[in-house]
Amino acid sequence: MPTAQILLVEDDPGLGFVIQDTLKEKGYTVHLCRDGKEGLMQFNKGNYHLCLLDVMMPKKDGFELARDIRKIDTEVPIIFLTAKSMVEDKVEGLRTGADDYITKPFSNEELVLRIEAVLKRYKKNPDKDDAENSTFKIGSFTYNPDNFQLRRGNEKKSLTKKEAGVLKLLCEHKNKVIERELITNMVWGDDSYFVGRSLDVFITRLRKHLAEDENVSIANVHGVGFRLEC
Repeated sequence: MPTAQILLVEDDPGLGFVIQDTLKEKGYTVHLCRDGKEGLMQFNKGNYHLCLLDVMMPKKDGFELARDIRKIDTEVPIIFLTAKSMVEDKVEGLRTGADDYITKPFSNEELVLRIEAVLKRYKKNPDKDDAENSTFKIGSFTYNPDNFQLRRGNEKKSLTKKEAGVLKLLCEHKNKVIERELITNMVWGDDSYFVGRSLDVFITRLRKHLAEDENVSIANVHGVGFRLEC
């Protein structure tokens, strides 16, 4: 029976390892990241059933990370881990769509019980979810992000890792606009000028891959981002 996949983003190495080991002992699969940008990239790579996010982190704090995650997945449970106990911080966490909020220090038993309670409410079926998300239909194309393959009839194209990551995000937002900064942060972990120019290069490559179907296009929404139109 598959276990829940948990994304843990905690910049304190000691605490991160303790939480990771505790949850692994309970049968969970845990991926540990050190900062918000690394966490966002990892979220884009996996199929997570719950996110544990520290609030005070370098590069991208927990609240900002949660808002980005919510742009991609409106349902995945989010629990904040923080040393802060101010009411304003708890309110901000709930505004981002968090499901729970645990103030440090906390016991391992409390953490596990909170996670179990949230997962029971969510009841995500790993087998069903993996099957549903294994492929995307893009006009006459079929795209499998797991093996980076884009198919049309008997023709098959193998995409690069970056091409695959960008196309996956576009597919998840098909016929909707996705922000440039969100794509660059999730695929590259950076939203600098040079990464932005790299994104334009990969968008051009994907347009060439999809050009065989005239009903499929990647529109540039000026000043905002891109939209995969089918």
